[in-house]
Amino acid sequence: METSTRHQRPERVRPSGRRLTRRLLTAVALLVVLAAALVLAGRFSLLPGLGGLFGEDTRDRSGPAVLKSIQDMHRYEGAVGNFQVVVDLEKDARLLPDAIRGTRTLYVGAGTVGAYVDFGRMRERDITVNEDRTEAVLRLPHAALGSPALDPSRSYAVSKQRGLLDRLGDFFSDNPAGEQAVQKLAVRHIADAARDSGLTARAEENTTAMLEGLLRSLGYRQVTVDYG
Repeated sequence: METSTRHQRPERVRPSGRRLTRRLLTAVALLVVLAAALVLAGRFSLLPGLGGLFGEDTRDRSGPAVLKSIQDMHRYEGAVGNFQVVVDLEKDARLLPDAIRGTRTLYVGAGTVGAYVDFGRMRERDITVNEDRTEAVLRLPHAALGSPALDPSRSYAVSKQRGLLDRLGDFFSDNPAGEQAVQKLAVRHIADAARDSGLTARAEENTTAMLEGLLRSLGYRQVTVDYG
């Protein structure tokens, strides 16, 4: 009896789906690590020539500024005060620790406040001149303070502490970690400081000196300026 032996081809062992998924994840992780390494190398100039490859391009696509209105001013700004305030704003949530919900912002606000005399409030009876036009008496309104103007180039946030929920809220917000609250506080504190700084008195002194010099140059020998 003859016996025949057939050579069977070895079957290919196909990798399982789990193994394919693992290899795919490994490849993706390697690509991510490689990309991050290239970005860091270009940022810190570890490899020359990569800085321009991963650099950022800034384009200003803003439209032209449009003039909305013109307002005539009759004010003389006699003095300007420069102020700086450190705002420490903390917001806590009830029954929740600060690590979960709460914010604390340390902000340095710098701005200016102007003090002015409004000549537009004067009437004809507030100006008295003698017949020889050598003496003049002016009665002016008291100086007033303008609105504080916060300088963004000199104002900045020193530190920001946020809880986990606040960080998640900033992630889904259009204006993450907005500084509007601390900016409003900085403006309010600057306005309070300006009221106690004697800025209006300085503005009245400078306005008086300006008017006296102007009228004396026109031939007036005696000039009296009163405020009230």
